[in-house]
Amino acid sequence: MRLRKYNKSLGLLSLIAGAVLLSGCDSALLNPKGQIGLEQRSLILTAFGLMLIVVIPAILMAIGFAWKYRATNKDAKYSPNWSHSNKIEAVVWTVPILIIIFLAVLTWKTTHALEPSKPLADNGEKPLTIEVVSMDWKWFFIYPEQGIATVNEIAFPANTPVEFKITSNSVMNSFFIPRLGSQIYAMAGMQTRLHLVANEAGTYDGISSSYSGAGFSGMKFKAIATPDRAGFDQWVATVKQSPETMNDMAAYEKLAVPSENHKVEYFSSVKADLFKDVINKFMGHGKSMDMTQPEGEHAAHGMEGMDMSHAQASE
Repeated sequence: MRLRKYNKSLGLLSLIAGAVLLSGCDSALLNPKGQIGLEQRSLILTAFGLMLIVVIPAILMAIGFAWKYRATNKDAKYSPNWSHSNKIEAVVWTVPILIIIFLAVLTWKTTHALEPSKPLADNGEKPLTIEVVSMDWKWFFIYPEQGIATVNEIAFPANTPVEFKITSNSVMNSFFIPRLGSQIYAMAGMQTRLHLVANEAGTYDGISSSYSGAGFSGMKFKAIATPDRAGFDQWVATVKQSPETMNDMAAYEKLAVPSENHKVEYFSSVKADLFKDVINKFMGHGKSMDMTQPEGEHAAHGMEGMDMSHAQASE
C-alpha cells in the first residue's frame, strides 16, 4: 500500500515538473515573424485540426469501449457472432477520405503559392539580395550590391523582401530561419533561391537543419531585421569599417577551412562575382553556370521535414 502511494506521488510530481519545464518552451514555427512563416503556421494548424476530427473520436471511443465492456459490467451486450455494419463502414471510410482529399488540395495549393524561388508580392520596397555559402561549419554571406561580406550574421530591413541565393562549399546543407519560415538545401555546384520577409524588427536565430558533421551543432547565425532602411544602412557602415577584406579566392579558401563555433566576422570589401566563382569551382570540364538563367530550378515550401527543397541551375 505504501509503495502504491509512493508511486502515485512520484507520478504526480513528474507530471507537474513536466508541465513547468514545457511552459518555458517557445516553438518558433508556431510564433512566426514573417509572411511565409505565418502562412506555413496556418497550414500546420489547419492540418492538425483536420486530423483531430479522426484522433479525438478514436480516443474517446477507446475509453468508452473499455469502460462499457469492463469485466464488472454484466449488462453489456455480448454479440459473439457480429461481424459487419454498413453504417460503421460508411463512417470509418468516408470521413478519412474526405479529410485526405481536403488536405491534398490544400497542400497542393499552398506548396505552389509558397514556392521558395517565387518572388514575394511587391510591397513597394526594393528587394535585397544576399548570397549564402554554407561552409564547414559556418555560414558565409555576401552582399553583392553593398560590396561587403559577413560570417554568421546578416541584417536586412523589416518589411523588405529578401532574395537569398544559396550554395555550398562542401557537403549538402540546409539554410533555415525558423521564425521567418521555410528551409532550403545548399548544394555544391548548384544554386537554390529563397524569398523571405520579416514583418517585425528583431533578431532571429538561423540554423543548419541538415546534419553536416562534427561542427553541425555550432553552425548557427543571427538574422537581424532592422526597424527601417536607415538602421540597415548603419549596420552596413559598421561592416565597412572592418579591416578584414575578401578580395580573392585565396582569402576565401582560408576562411573555408573547417572550424567549429566560428565567431561573427565582417569583411569591408568582397571580390566581384565571388559567389559565382564558388559555384563554378565545382563545375569541371570547362563548364560554367549562368547565374541569370536558373533553368530547372524548383523547390517547395512545406513543414515537418516538409520544407525540403532543391534546385539545379543550368550549366
